[in-house]
Amino acid sequence: MRRLFRDFWWKVLSLLIALALWFAIVGDQDRAISLTAPVEMKAIPPDLEISSDAPERVMLEVQGPSSKVRDLAESRLGVILDLSDVLQPGQRTFTVDSSNVLLPPGVRLNRAIPAQIRIRFERRLRKDIPIRINYSAMPPAGYKVLSEIVSPELIRVEGPEMRIRQVTEAETDPIDLSTVVGSKEYRVNLYVNDPFVRLTTVTNVTVRVEVGIEEPEGGAPGAKPAGRP
Repeated sequence: MRRLFRDFWWKVLSLLIALALWFAIVGDQDRAISLTAPVEMKAIPPDLEISSDAPERVMLEVQGPSSKVRDLAESRLGVILDLSDVLQPGQRTFTVDSSNVLLPPGVRLNRAIPAQIRIRFERRLRKDIPIRINYSAMPPAGYKVLSEIVSPELIRVEGPEMRIRQVTEAETDPIDLSTVVGSKEYRVNLYVNDPFVRLTTVTNVTVRVEVGIEEPEGGAPGAKPAGRP
């Protein structure tokens, strides 16, 4: 019995070390998981615009020790696309691999879906376009819009060259005139029907509308024809 308890604490320590080693070797085996990561871009050329839809997130299948991949979804991952060598318009294809995926040490990338990202670049273009007033309801019966003034009359937009060339106008948010008689002023936001085109000067305008009585054709009621008594 005395021999059994000889160097008892050393034996306990040895057992704990052996258990720790066992868990480190057996309990920390490789494990593969799938998760999504955001697509980020750096060194965007100042005179070029992206004119195609690019995925905002990529699915990554990663593998590594279970102790590292277990909580990997909670850490910040990212797919970084370096655009520094994009110097002219056209299409460019970027491969998603270990060179542009941020992963902790010891964790490797098995595959990415999609494995490649193709982006179209165009020259940045700016131009001034007119504003169209968007009425959701017209004046009451017997009344009409006598005048309408938009300030400013033109606004500047910018974006990819081909898309900017196709944009001809911006429109206001809907204005309801169903109960308006006389003059009224509105402050309304503007909308351009292209997600790649943006406003650069103002995002809202002032609209002044004058609503009055609609005269019947041929003049006021009871008016006599010219040249007759």
